[in-house]
Amino acid sequence: MSTISSTTSPADSKGPRIDAVRAMPENAAVGAEQMFEAVTENVRVRVRPAFLEDESSPAQRRFLWAYHVRIANEGTETVQLLSRHWKITDAMGRLHEVQGEGVVGKQPMLRPGESFEYTSGAPLGTPSGFMVGSYMMLRESGGHLEIAIPAFPLDSPYAAQSVH
Repeated sequence: MSTISSTTSPADSKGPRIDAVRAMPENAAVGAEQMFEAVTENVRVRVRPAFLEDESSPAQRRFLWAYHVRIANEGTETVQLLSRHWKITDAMGRLHEVQGEGVVGKQPMLRPGESFEYTSGAPLGTPSGFMVGSYMMLRESGGHLEIAIPAFPLDSPYAAQSVH
């Protein structure tokens, strides 16, 4: 497991308080899928992106990814996912924002120790990009939580490779 960053945002800053963000390779193989993780206020969000080769059409500048998300309540209070906010950026730096109620038509309630998983997708007109976002959740006690969704790459075999 390699740590991308491990910082805590000040409580009074804009955006969710992020306790930890990690990229966790499933194995060391070249091109292996990675899982990305963020923990905010005892809610852990794990994302695993995958390029959909069979549903993409590079000649038509259509590149599709699926991403699998697992949201786990590691706290002591029940929370409910109310809405999502995604920022999707392509290789040209064009930003597309998606906001809406729930995820995949649901607003799951997570008791302590429970988790919810779903899979969704994202199209791009370029062979690479990245996504980042947040969930708005409601505590059982009535307070709202902004939960970080970790940034993760949308890389395809058609993207130009570079060493950073």
